[in-house]
Formats: sequence, structure tokens, C-alpha cells
Amino acid sequence: MFEHDNIVGQPLFYLFIAASAFLSMFFFWGRRRNRRIFQDAFQALVDTVKPDDQTFTTIGGVVGYHANLLVKRKSPVSRVDATITLLPRQSFLYLPVSFAIMRFDRLFVTVYLRSDIPGEGHLIERAYAGFRGPKITNEQRLEKESVRWGKLDFYLYYDNLSMREALHRHLSENPDPGGIRHIAMVPGERKGFVFLIPRMGRVGEMFGPVYQMMVSVTSTGKKGKNP
Repeated sequence: MFEHDNIVGQPLFYLFIAASAFLSMFFFWGRRRNRRIFQDAFQALVDTVKPDDQTFTTIGGVVGYHANLLVKRKSPVSRVDATITLLPRQSFLYLPVSFAIMRFDRLFVTVYLRSDIPGEGHLIERAYAGFRGPKITNEQRLEKESVRWGKLDFYLYYDNLSMREALHRHLSENPDPGGIRHIAMVPGERKGFVFLIPRMGRVGEMFGPVYQMMVSVTSTGKKGKNP
């Protein structure tokens, strides 16, 4: 009886050891991968904004980080805040559930502008808008168009022709949205918002043109007010 229990117990023991080793290896791989993604994304933001001061904070272990980039010198931008939420790659058991719910990593960037924005405008991917996407507060009073950006369908919202032209110009100058799913310009708050999927090595090329567009829109607005 003792020998039989020993024979049966050994495979289960080795299976337990193998499973534990696999989960441990998966944990360290996932944690390392998430750290690389957030560091790559935040470094791209720093290279674009060139802040005078910066602070990075962990908000969710290895699945959430926040950045504050302060621009003290004379600049159209006073601050850029960013929050990145990552798939729980360190958890083999929870990752499939999270992937089904969250679907992809997310990078949210808020650009604080010193000057007024000459109008409200949004570019939002149609599928993202329909899948628990953000609700546009003033949607009823905004003009709306359907546009094609790269291989994706977007909605373009605007409240004046100058904002419409600025967004259309951005589309023509940047034919591939990459991971960008939402761009917003909110005049009352002097803020610009960007939501994108942070793909390794591509955050800078996606965010940089949007950042420059936001700066140029405020500069154009100032010129228009003071000819």
C-alpha cells in the first residue's frame, strides 16, 4: 500500500513543481515585458515634450504607471500628464480574462496648454467609440463626419471650420494612425487629450505629430485674435 501511494504521488509532485516553475517564469517574463513597455512609452513622451521636471509613479504594481512632465520655461505647454495601464502579463491565469475585457494596453495623455484653443474637436475611432468608449459631452452641438484614417474608420467632431481644417490637415500629413484611437481638443479647459495603444518603439512617432498639432492650433488661434 505504501509503495502504491509513493508511485502515484511522485508524478503529482513533479507536476506541481513543473507548474510552479512555469508560473514563476511567466511572472518574471510578464513583469519584465510590462516594465519595458511603460519605460519605452514614457521615454518617448519625455523626448517629445522635453520637460524641465518629471515624476513617475507606480499606481498598479506592474500594470499601471503615471507620469507628470512639467514645462517651466516659456512654452505653449505647461504640463503633460500620462497614465498607462497594461495587461497583467505577469499572471498566466488572469491574463486571458483581462485580455477579453481590456483587449490591449492603454496610454492616456493630457496636454495642458497655456493659451485658449480656438474650438472643440475630436477624432475618435468608430469601433472604440462603440466599445465602452468615452462619451463626448457636447456631442449634440458638434458637427460630425465619418472619415477614413489609414485602415480604420473614425468620427470627426468639430464646432468650427478652423478646427475641422486642423484635424483634416493632421489626417493628410499623417496617413497612418498607428495605435491612436482618440484625439480631443477641449477649449474651455485648455486641454488636449490623446488615447493610444502603446506599441514598442512607436509611441514617439504616433504622439509627436499630435503634440505638434495641438501646439500649432493654439498658436494659430492667438494669431487670429491678434493680427
